[in-house]
Amino acid sequence: MLVKICGITTLAEALIVADEGADFIGFVFAPSTRYIDPFQAQEIAKELPASLKKVGVFVNETKANIEAIANQVGLDYIQLHGDETAEFASSLPLPVIKALTVSDTLVFDLNHFPADYFIIDSPGKKYRGGSGKTFDWRALTQMPINFDNIFLAGGLNEKNVNLAIQTVSPIGVDVSSGVESNKKKDALKITEFIKQAKLKGRKYNDNI
Repeated sequence: MLVKICGITTLAEALIVADEGADFIGFVFAPSTRYIDPFQAQEIAKELPASLKKVGVFVNETKANIEAIANQVGLDYIQLHGDETAEFASSLPLPVIKALTVSDTLVFDLNHFPADYFIIDSPGKKYRGGSGKTFDWRALTQMPINFDNIFLAGGLNEKNVNLAIQTVSPIGVDVSSGVESNKKKDALKITEFIKQAKLKGRKYNDNI
């Protein structure tokens, strides 16, 4: 089971994510309470192992800015969380992760969007991105979706992630607020989340 911990803003948080065996770490370069300055992200990225894939989260950003930040930080993936087109995604220099709300999947053609992975999340509130609330996982399993490249997100935490995995059988899980206390990343929650996700996680063959 692939695990992505998103919304990292400090080196201390990042090192916990790395030490506990997460596969992806997310830096938010879009309006958000978890926004991080690219220079800060660059300094953090220098301390991370190559095995931990660095993801930059962008919302309706220009190609030039995405490329500049990707080069500066040393990103491995670009996560698109806005209204970006398939043509725009194809023009980017790195593999793409496309984030969708669960309602988007009813009208969005996943088969014709050039992304390595898709994140299916609950609808956001003030900002693009999830609300930190769960949605009906079973309803998702009724949709004609190939879960071999789907990350599940939305209200996941250390207490429900294993059930979510067993219900949906995604390739990975993505969390941000679910591993926080008082809006700050919580080391114990990160540790337990990763442990629970990896416990009986779906087996996969992936060269990330």
